[in-house]
Amino acid sequence: MEHDLIDLQYMQQALELAREAQINNEVPIGAVLVLDNEIIATAFNQPITQCDPTAHAEILALRTGAKKGENYRLLNTTLYVTLEPCAMCAAALVHARVKRVVFAAVDPKAGAVVSHFNLLDTPILNHKIAWEQGLLADESSELLKTFFKARR
Repeated sequence: MEHDLIDLQYMQQALELAREAQINNEVPIGAVLVLDNEIIATAFNQPITQCDPTAHAEILALRTGAKKGENYRLLNTTLYVTLEPCAMCAAALVHARVKRVVFAAVDPKAGAVVSHFNLLDTPILNHKIAWEQGLLADESSELLKTFFKARR
């Protein structure tokens, strides 16, 4: 799958955010939300820091983007995230009407786009999200492996 240079730049920023999560002893996942080639929100995982099980990078980016645009619908946005979204995040992306999701690594434990569920392709949902996988997947996977190896 071919990605363009712009996708690569945004995913590199998401990886930097993932590294910031790691510094904060959070699972290293970062997200960048883009509208019209402009970043409208960035976030990294913070469920431990915020004592909030919903404080995944994707959810935090959606919250910030929605507040910035003063609309819960994030039409025509693209979310770049370093790990395949879980079921909660995939559903939130659909409800927010995100146009496109680009994720790096697959999540064999909880992924809800290709690994366990295909939530973004489910015909019963009222919004369809285009998605792509694999951009900087090796870098993202290595960051996650290193993080969890250090915790064991």
